Amino acid sequence: MEILGMSLALVVMFVGFGLLIGILFGFFGMGGSFLVTPALLVMGYDANVAVGSGLAFVFGTSVIATLKHRDLGQVDYKLGVLMIAGTTAGIEVGKIGLEFLQHIGLAGSVVSVAYVLLLGGIGVFVTYEALKGGGGGLEHDVDEDADVDEAEIPEIAQKIQSYRVPPMISIRGGFTVSLWMVLAVAFATGLLSGFLGVGGGFIRMPALFYLIGVPVPVAVGTDLFEIVFSGGIGSFLYAQSGAVDLSIVAPLLAGSALGARVGAAATDLVDEDDIKVYFGIMLLLGSIAVAVREVGGLLDMPVLDTVSLAIILGAALLVSGAVVYSGVTMLRDEAQTVSSVAD
Repeated sequence: MEILGMSLALVVMFVGFGLLIGILFGFFGMGGSFLVTPALLVMGYDANVAVGSGLAFVFGTSVIATLKHRDLGQVDYKLGVLMIAGTTAGIEVGKIGLEFLQHIGLAGSVVSVAYVLLLGGIGVFVTYEALKGGGGGLEHDVDEDADVDEAEIPEIAQKIQSYRVPPMISIRGGFTVSLWMVLAVAFATGLLSGFLGVGGGFIRMPALFYLIGVPVPVAVGTDLFEIVFSGGIGSFLYAQSGAVDLSIVAPLLAGSALGARVGAAATDLVDEDDIKVYFGIMLLLGSIAVAVREVGGLLDMPVLDTVSLAIILGAALLVSGAVVYSGVTMLRDEAQTVSSVAD
């Protein structure tokens, strides 16, 4: 039996894969093309089809996840638009740096090493901060007009907020920050994204929290709002050249339609420090997977590409399972609390 020109088994696999990635996407605000593109490459799809279909999937999933975060009051549209402006400028400058490295023949090695170090470095930092309890335990029910205790905001973010350079803007979470500080952070994250040639969700989400002080659930929702635009533009450009395969995208989106809403809903239930621990673990395992793939390229050992993909898929399965388990546990605990109060 065939559906969309594929065997039923392949369609079911793509739907399940979409569900898995959708949970991660809705929960972290990243993880789509980071997982889909290498999987499609290992399955034998052409590079342009893998990238184009991955971007189309990211666009569709980010729309679904953003709508859920909007329902939970976890999207700061004003901040999102400012971040888009800043990151766009940063990406252009980063691309210039990348083109220079390509001109002198060092792009491949420099970008690969930088990507692994950045991915692993952010993962170690976020995990360490969460485990020591120094990342700030902001409440999950975010009130736009609520005052946020400074002790709950990372020290770097407090420092950035202390620069009262007008114009000042209000951020969802109950604090104000200089417009120029927001644009500077956005430019820096865009610079890294453009230099590394990646979407940058794994850079923006922690930057919004640790550098600006945005509550983690709002950082995830706002990051997803940005990805709607970047993913939409990217998939449109690839679609024009016929590089978007709907037989791949459709079953992936069928699975992620549920997964993205589950992941987004979990951010309103799971403790913020747990969110950061899961995020850090995902990045650490991702850096290992990328390192394994690069070593495979250097040693001309294609089998390491499969090992890299297995690490990525294993990490996705492990972390998404932990997210769902934590969310269900919190719901059960809340139900028991309500039941005991009623009694």
